[in-house]
Amino acid sequence: MSVEKDTPKKTTGKTVPFLSKNENQAEKKVDGKLLKFTNLDKLYWPKEGITKRDLINYYAAIADYILPYLKDRPQSLNRFPEGITGFNFYQKNVEDKVAAWIKRFPYTSESDGVTKEFMVCTDKASLLYMANLGCIELNPWHSRISKPDYPDYCLIDLDPDTNTFEQVMDTALAVKSVLDDIGAPSYVKTSGATGMHILIPLGAKYTFEQSRMLAELIVGVVNRRLPDTTSVLRTPAKRKGKIYLDFLQNRQIQTMASAYSLRPRPGATASAPLRWEEVKKGLKVTDFNINNLPKRLAREGDLLKGLLGKGINMMTVLNKLKKFL
Repeated sequence: MSVEKDTPKKTTGKTVPFLSKNENQAEKKVDGKLLKFTNLDKLYWPKEGITKRDLINYYAAIADYILPYLKDRPQSLNRFPEGITGFNFYQKNVEDKVAAWIKRFPYTSESDGVTKEFMVCTDKASLLYMANLGCIELNPWHSRISKPDYPDYCLIDLDPDTNTFEQVMDTALAVKSVLDDIGAPSYVKTSGATGMHILIPLGAKYTFEQSRMLAELIVGVVNRRLPDTTSVLRTPAKRKGKIYLDFLQNRQIQTMASAYSLRPRPGATASAPLRWEEVKKGLKVTDFNINNLPKRLAREGDLLKGLLGKGINMMTVLNKLKKFL
C-alpha cells in the first residue's frame, strides 16, 4: 500500500482516477490530511459492477462542484458499508467516532434535550472521508454552522406515490409558474430517486419557520391548481396516488440529498440540477448517474450557481403571493 499526494494527473488527454485499480486499500494525502481508503474492491452496486473505489473516484472528480453545497454544513451520515444490497444506518452523533481532524457541530434536540455532535464537511478531505465510511448519498443541513438557524434556501420536495415522472415534472412546472408570478427565482434538480427538488434562494436571511411558511403557502396554491394529482396531506394513506407537496422539510436538522449526490438505488443515479428548459417529456431520473454526471458537469457547469447568493426579499414575495391566496 503506497502513500500518495492528491495531485491531478493526465495522460493522453484523460484524467487519471483518484484511486487506481491496483490496490484494495490505499493511503493518500488530501488537504494535508492522511486518508486511508479500505475495501476498495467491494461491490457497492453489485448488478452494475460498481465498486466502493468507483464511488470515491466519483466524489473526487466532482469535488469542486459539490463542495459549495456541503461545506460548513452539519451532515446526517447515511452509511452503506456493504453497498446498496446490504444493511445501512444513519449516524448523526459522531462524538468520538471520527478522526480527530474532523470538524463537529453540537446540536441539542428540542424533543429530548440530547446533544449530538454532527460531522461538518469542510473540504475535499472530509468529503472523501465520508465516502470511505460508505456514505453513498450526502445529506447536508439547509443551513451552515455560521448561521444554523437561517437556511440558505427554501425546499419544496415533490414526493410521488404511484405517479409517473412526467406528472412530477408537470407539478414542478406548476410550482415554477407560481414562483415566476411572484418574482421568486428558483432552481430545480432531480432527487435521484423518484421525485424532484425545487429550491428558492433565501440568502440565510430568514428563519426556518419563515422558510416553511413560504413553502406551505406556495404548495397550497399549486395544490388548488392540481387537485387531482397533488396533495399537501402529511399522512400517506390520505394521499394515495398523489404527489406529496412536502413543505415540512424546511426545519433545522432536516436534510435532502445534496446536488450531485449519488443515491443508493439501482443504476447509481445522482441528484442532478437541471435547466428549467430540460423539464419536459422524455426526461428520466435514470438519465443522470455515476458514469455520466461528471461529463455533464464539465459541459454544463454548475446549474445551481446563484442558489447560495443574495436570496429573495421575503416581504416583496409574500405581498405578490397574496393575490393567489
